[in-house]
Amino acid sequence: MPDTRQILSDMNERSRDVFRRVVEGYLDSGEPVGSRTLTRVLNERVSAATVRNVMQDLEILGLLDSPHVSAGRVPTQLGLRMFVDGLLEVGEVSVEDREKIDASGGAPDITSLMNRVGKTLSGITRGASLVLTPKHEAPIRHIEFVQLGTDRALVVLVFADGSVENRVFTPPPGQTSSSMREAANFLNALADGRTLSELRQNIVQDMTRRRQEIDTLAQALVDAGLALWENPGEQSERLIVRGQANLLEGDARDVDRIRSLFEDLEMKRDIAEYLHLAEAGDGVRIFIGSENKLFSLSGSSLVVSPYMNADRKIIGAVGVIGPTRLNYGRIVPIVDYTAQLVGRLVSERGKG
Repeated sequence: MPDTRQILSDMNERSRDVFRRVVEGYLDSGEPVGSRTLTRVLNERVSAATVRNVMQDLEILGLLDSPHVSAGRVPTQLGLRMFVDGLLEVGEVSVEDREKIDASGGAPDITSLMNRVGKTLSGITRGASLVLTPKHEAPIRHIEFVQLGTDRALVVLVFADGSVENRVFTPPPGQTSSSMREAANFLNALADGRTLSELRQNIVQDMTRRRQEIDTLAQALVDAGLALWENPGEQSERLIVRGQANLLEGDARDVDRIRSLFEDLEMKRDIAEYLHLAEAGDGVRIFIGSENKLFSLSGSSLVVSPYMNADRKIIGAVGVIGPTRLNYGRIVPIVDYTAQLVGRLVSERGKG
């Protein structure tokens, strides 16, 4: 994408004024802005022909577009980007909007808080609101994996405090609904008040013990020349046994034990990978309002701001989604104010 700040700095005052008036007029009315309209509002007195020439230059730069022959101009996506980055005058949050946002913070729990914040944002901006909630790190009561497609899966986490969270992730290649169900059954038997990270740590420790047992049992066979490692140290590592007919009875039992341990290690490796992906998966996004219509349209805009906990760590985000003709000067400070409020409230509840 071209450097919009450089384009803006290279423009003279007249071009900047014409461009800003076109964008502001379009955002206000949704209609193309013509040269005659601009001659009445520009800071300097110029003819309609001069304004048309400037608008034509701005069109060549890719900042304005003419939807119809002989019609006025509208900003392009590049033009809107440049306006927002360099010319947008951000207003203050009105007292009325501030009171509504503050009132949404009186929810009894995090889930209610996020829903109320989303509804409030949607109501005062007349757009769809987006809330990305912080991930829960609490003891797990139940875990379930749901296959959404060949490359997408959902993990449903039910926590001991009764809250439920969904996370979308990309499963390891070759996984099936059956393997996901087996992984969930195994994890549910182990959960017992552990958090997601504690579960993964427990499984990794168990894998380490299995690995050590395999190495101990296999070493004697390798030393005796009865076996050798294939792809040592890699995930596809195997112990190849030579001359099995010559193995003593004790050695044969060791081989069976090693084979069993390998199968157990592979299963736990897959489950540990599930947990890693689930931890890193996308958190719940809450959309409120007319989002279905909005997302069927190309040319939607998203004004989003992260919110932080007491340690200044980003733990989520709130935003507003709407057509590109948003009132950015009003929406931007509302989203920013809401994000600060949510960050403070989440930190006070000890969820960050």
